[in-house]
Amino acid sequence: MSLPQRRLAVPVLVGGVTVGGTAPIVVQSMTNTDTKDVNATVAQVADLVRAGSELVRVTVNEKEAAAAVPRIRDALAAMNIHVPLVGDFHFNGHKLLKDEPACAEALAKMRINPGNVGRGSKRDPQFAEMIEIACRYQKPVRIGVNWGSLDQDLLTRLMEENAARTIPWEAMEVVREAIVVSAIESAQRAEELGLAHSAIIISAKVSGVQDLIAIYRSLASRCDYPLHLGLTEAGMGSKGIVGSSAALGVLLQEGIGDTIRISLTPEPGGDRTREVIVAQELLQTMGFRAFTPMVIACPGCGRTTSTYFQQLAQSIQSHLRHRMPEWRKSHVGVEAMTVAVMGCVVNGPGESKHANIGISLPGTGERPIAPVYEDGEKTVTLKGERIAQEFQDLVEAYVVRRFARRDLGKTP
Repeated sequence: MSLPQRRLAVPVLVGGVTVGGTAPIVVQSMTNTDTKDVNATVAQVADLVRAGSELVRVTVNEKEAAAAVPRIRDALAAMNIHVPLVGDFHFNGHKLLKDEPACAEALAKMRINPGNVGRGSKRDPQFAEMIEIACRYQKPVRIGVNWGSLDQDLLTRLMEENAARTIPWEAMEVVREAIVVSAIESAQRAEELGLAHSAIIISAKVSGVQDLIAIYRSLASRCDYPLHLGLTEAGMGSKGIVGSSAALGVLLQEGIGDTIRISLTPEPGGDRTREVIVAQELLQTMGFRAFTPMVIACPGCGRTTSTYFQQLAQSIQSHLRHRMPEWRKSHVGVEAMTVAVMGCVVNGPGESKHANIGISLPGTGERPIAPVYEDGEKTVTLKGERIAQEFQDLVEAYVVRRFARRDLGKTP
């Protein structure tokens, strides 16, 4: 499959993860625990990493949170989890990093919002303090602009310049330009203060799909910093998933983006790892990366009045995700496997033949048998009460037979 040519950004090393250059697009997430609650934060970071997050951002908003960061890192290391931690700073980051140097040392990257680093005469010196600390500890920085906290002095300046134009831009065009200028000028200022060009990542978060696309197209044409993509305040459930996928899908297809986050508002009591799964599925569906075997299943129709195939598809998807951490260690290439769970004879055999392994269940009125196909060939026909368990066993056996054993003595 031919993929779009990616914009080649200057690579930035974040802990042990490369962002930009020819490196794979990185999946990032963020905790929503109180960072000073070490146990809760460690548990959530561990969950996010197991789900597949390759960078995890934590809020650093007070002295206790900053003091907790080294303890969080150490507790994760004791669990053999070495994910790069990113510190999210607003308003008082300069003070926290100065008062808690161990926090700066423990973080793999700092996120600085130029709109929240300080007001008026305090902005530049406080920004400089944070950049100087990043330089001292040799930490990369994400310059993260957000239109909800845009530098108002900059916006006012650009609005005044716009008013003097013969044909003024629309107000929203000026806001978009202000976001781009804020990101680029802040990055350039960081370089003037001594931060390496190869230690800067940029993001420009907005909540409008078309606005995000326009802003990142502009950034991509005007700088070579790696770009972190994300639709901010995307919302809950399907709304957040659709909005993020629509915006990021367009940009990724144009070769724009080096790291992504799907910013979903969790349902009450919901699982934070959902944003990681959606990010992975977006990249895998578009063909950029493979994370876990994909289940192909039909939507159902009048031929499939039984919900059996739906239950089996859900069961198989859960089983694959549960087994993937172990399979990733033991079997090379298993993440690219496709599994078809189909509900009737119309497309069932054909789709099953296209998958690595697939099952075509009987539709309404069809014979109660389920042929199984492996690599395009029918291998067995299942029937009876144990079809689900027997198919799951066949998937396990297929993985062992089809995907080479990894040398567990070497780092994958």
